[in-house]
Amino acid sequence: MLPQRRSRKKGRVEIIPMIDVMLFLLVFFIMITLQMITDKGLKLDLPTSSATKVLPHPHFVINLVKDGGVVVKGKKMSLEQLQNFLAGDGDSKRTQVTIAADKMVPFKDFVQVMGACQKAGVTSIGIAAKPT
Repeated sequence: MLPQRRSRKKGRVEIIPMIDVMLFLLVFFIMITLQMITDKGLKLDLPTSSATKVLPHPHFVINLVKDGGVVVKGKKMSLEQLQNFLAGDGDSKRTQVTIAADKMVPFKDFVQVMGACQKAGVTSIGIAAKPT
């Protein structure tokens, strides 16, 4: 008697696990891309300066509007909230901040924001200005 041969099953490509992997990659790249989008800030009438330099992309742009309000990432904050926000960022000594103040903002408001940044431990502070 001859041994019986089993019929061979053809291999199949399963599409469901491949779709899962592709969706995972898509979500991963979307999350990475969202973190790379810069914080645009608000439309402010910045003061001009003849000694402007382009700074590296900061972690946060702090906007001072005409009424003395502080806006970070689209949220209006008090000075205490700003200080807690910056201090809670992790290693505040590595946090880079750029302050963009409207030219009509009183200087004392600008100094108070700089003080809040320094109290939070931020040492790298840039000031936004338009080149002349």
